[in-house]
Amino acid sequence: MTDRFAQVALPLPLPDPYTYRIPVSLADRALPGARVVVPVRRQEWIGMVTAVDVPAPAMTARDILATPDAGTVLPPTLLDLAGQMVRYYGAPVGMVLRAMLPAALWGHSTLALHVRDAGRQRVGGTAEQLLDWLAARGGSASVAAAAKAFRRPVWDVVDRLQRVGALDVEIIPPDTDAATATTRVAQIEGTPLSLLERDQRFGRAPKQRSVYQALEERGGRAPVRELLDAVGAGPGPLRSLQAAGLVTIVDLESPRDPFGGAVVPASPVVLTADQQAALDALAALPRGEAALLFGVTGSGKTQVYLERIKVALADGRGAIVLVPEISLTPQTVGRVRAMFPDQVAVLHSALSDGERADAWRALRRGDRRIAVGARSAVFAPVKELGIIVIDEEHETSYKNSETPRYHAREVAAMRARLEGASLILGTATPSLETWTRTARAGRVVRLPHRVAARPLPPVEVLDLRQEPQVVGVGGLPWTQRLDDAITATLGAGNQVLLLLNRRGWAAYVQCTACGTVLECPNCSISLTVHRHPDRMRCHYCDYQADVPQTCGACGGVTTRAVGAGTQQLERLVAERFAGARVARMDLDTTGSKWSHHRILERVERGEVDVLLGTQMIAKGIDFPNVTLVGVVDADTSLHLPDFRSAERTFQLVAQVAGRAGRGPKGGRVLVQTRQPDHPALVFAAQHDAEAFLAVETELRRAPAYPPHIALVHLVLTGADNLAVTQRAAALADWCERIITRSGLPLIVVGPAPCPIERIKDRWRVHLILKGSPQALGRWIRTAAARLALPRGGVRISIDRDPVSLM
Repeated sequence: MTDRFAQVALPLPLPDPYTYRIPVSLADRALPGARVVVPVRRQEWIGMVTAVDVPAPAMTARDILATPDAGTVLPPTLLDLAGQMVRYYGAPVGMVLRAMLPAALWGHSTLALHVRDAGRQRVGGTAEQLLDWLAARGGSASVAAAAKAFRRPVWDVVDRLQRVGALDVEIIPPDTDAATATTRVAQIEGTPLSLLERDQRFGRAPKQRSVYQALEERGGRAPVRELLDAVGAGPGPLRSLQAAGLVTIVDLESPRDPFGGAVVPASPVVLTADQQAALDALAALPRGEAALLFGVTGSGKTQVYLERIKVALADGRGAIVLVPEISLTPQTVGRVRAMFPDQVAVLHSALSDGERADAWRALRRGDRRIAVGARSAVFAPVKELGIIVIDEEHETSYKNSETPRYHAREVAAMRARLEGASLILGTATPSLETWTRTARAGRVVRLPHRVAARPLPPVEVLDLRQEPQVVGVGGLPWTQRLDDAITATLGAGNQVLLLLNRRGWAAYVQCTACGTVLECPNCSISLTVHRHPDRMRCHYCDYQADVPQTCGACGGVTTRAVGAGTQQLERLVAERFAGARVARMDLDTTGSKWSHHRILERVERGEVDVLLGTQMIAKGIDFPNVTLVGVVDADTSLHLPDFRSAERTFQLVAQVAGRAGRGPKGGRVLVQTRQPDHPALVFAAQHDAEAFLAVETELRRAPAYPPHIALVHLVLTGADNLAVTQRAAALADWCERIITRSGLPLIVVGPAPCPIERIKDRWRVHLILKGSPQALGRWIRTAAARLALPRGGVRISIDRDPVSLM
């Protein structure tokens, strides 16, 4: 019989899959999309079959060892999507597939070393040191731990010790059950005993009788813990029933639902005329195509999403709903679950690996038909996918920052075309690319008015150069008008939202004598001042140091904190508005699981008077009692060295302004800035996204930036600055030669140091390729495999359609 071979992708940055032989016993299970266990050097890894019946490799192929699942885990459409992503983003197929599956479904074996005491002989040198090191740890440890302790690979030593019989190596296989949660369940075996039979069997065993009877009252099956707690018995009586063959105990899969609990049914909603018109327009959207639902804040976009999902489910199809922030997920899940009880599975990074794996399995089986989550939920294995919704489509958090550097919006468009699903992109502040694309196609669906005809809040732009300032507030820009507005709002019993898009106490500490700013030793960035505890912290590598008492450069004893952050704002609000209940929402206060949710629940219950924070408070929050929004410093992102800085500032200010006046009390917005005439702030104050988009589109014509041209951002990193610089120059020359030889209409810009030149002790140099999407696609398919692996300690990342050039 002719041997058959399969290509298996491993979750590693390898340019090509490996080829393995398919054993006859696994021929009907080792199919494209199936997980397999394969040998890789001295370990076993979980990989995925991408193709079968491929040519035999030049070298002898090793066998696939096992197939953990009864069938495939990825359907053909998701495998096709992976192939498209590989070609579009130039990412290794294994890394793309790793992004598609929950982390719990991947893994590799652990190699453990065990000292053999019998016949132990002195071997000397490093081998003897390794044996002593193992003995000090009880005689066993992993190979990885040994390599870390000895700061070098130890396989040569392990081989020698194995040959002389001093050491055993154990392979602990990967967890192919993928962190499945199970519950021990007791169930009655056979026909339940009659009363007479119980009297005969349990005459002297009342506890056994109580357990048996309680089990029968629960339909003959119950979780062991629940059963014993109900009876007040220990495990002994149940073990006796099991030994007598009256009861069996099994482990059943127990899906974990972090959003479980009672569901409040959705109240009937009467759609506005605008919402009904939007629904009619979206109903006419051809399958596989995208439309922009362009609605002002508070116009009821979410209700339109839900109505479209209802239609999809009635047609027997499923849905995916993407939200940009973890903080928005509980609110979105609540609304979706209210309309579609028991149909929602949640996928996002705040869940444990097991919770995500359970949700993923429920979708794959078809037990749940709606996936809600952040970026990675675009890969949810929803059966018969009919609709994908991307809420707040302009958000940069939809872009993955690691390989594969995909954008969920673009991947959703690919998937919609593959599966014939409708794609709805919803926002009040569209990205320039989405606006251009959908406007040209005539697929912009508008919601121009708020629900219940509530007006958009008036926005006042306060010029910090002229407005009277409150004295004694440290480094914060704090006008008298903002101070008075907060006092009046709190006095009326209403709530306040304050945005300051900078966390910590202050941006940096500067010596007043010589001007030195304390920087991170690992990154080209100043250290941020934090309080409680008082520390200097790097927001890139998390390096920490004590707050300096003197200047390390000149010995000066006077320093000043520059650029106030959310911690300083929280302190100011608490001191100036005595009795006000204040909550802060930034990365420092939302690190624990569900912390976002707990803060927002307190605001909803009226237990918070002032909610302040960074950009995470600017979107998706809908509290009718918020009647004042204050943007403390609108300039924090306005002049970053990135072509999108104005667009992001407009979106941030316009979105946070939309949090005000969503209830019958109305509201107002105050924006503090030193640039009151900047178009981003002028049009945000006017709630005029279309005017801003028109101006910004023209500004990006010369020099050309998206949407007029597409980009690929190449970032080279390494520990040696000279090596990185030289490799970048060589890469630029190579790109020029490829472009000249192929005739591709591309432009190479750079190389140059990145704006943040060093992160985590690795130097960074970048260059940019500009051209049409088609030309860049051809370049990526030519170059990706060559650039995939590090060379000379220098790594190269390929970022197509970057959202930042920092």
